[in-house]
Amino acid sequence: MIVVQIANKAHVKYATQICEEMQASAKVRGTGIARRSEDYIEQKMLEGKAVIALSDDGQWAGFCYIETWQNGAYVANSGLIVSPEFRMHGVAAAIKKQIFQLSRTKYPDAKIFGLTTGLAVMKINSALGYVPVTYSELTHDEVFWSGCKSCVNYEILCSKQFRNCLCTAMLYDPAEHKAKNPENEKTGSIPAVKKKQMVSRIKSSLFKKTKFFI
Repeated sequence: MIVVQIANKAHVKYATQICEEMQASAKVRGTGIARRSEDYIEQKMLEGKAVIALSDDGQWAGFCYIETWQNGAYVANSGLIVSPEFRMHGVAAAIKKQIFQLSRTKYPDAKIFGLTTGLAVMKINSALGYVPVTYSELTHDEVFWSGCKSCVNYEILCSKQFRNCLCTAMLYDPAEHKAKNPENEKTGSIPAVKKKQMVSRIKSSLFKKTKFFI
């Protein structure tokens, strides 16, 4: 059985394994995951800005964390990684769903985006409401783009003047989803009572550890 939950200080012991697998995975695929130190991963866990998947015997199965840009206007669910022996069992989808819900709770008005070359991740993102966009619709924060320097395709990105690369950009814009709701078209916003109920349901689902068998 796999348990997906918000990471905390009890999980910092997995930081080394997570960092090592991130680097190994990037090397095998020939594309880059922005390199992060163990301290950085630990910090995300301590801040409650990460999700971890563990097997019932204590093995780490997967991980992902939240980064914010432009004062919280943009959020990225970064560093998604699944341990090799737990791949192809739905772990990535469960993690992505949990980190997405956590992002929506912490930053309800932020645009959530990601860059990926993986078809599986694109399908997961689409199911969550992301749509493909041009790079111009992503954050313009230079710190974010500097994270691409560890990717073997960074020179391509530079040659394209950061307008496109081999990765597909995907974005979830809460304002657009809100506008598509018929109730919002009539009132201009979600009623306070309903909004409170929605937030309550999201928080409740977050703190109920997601469990599934593989």
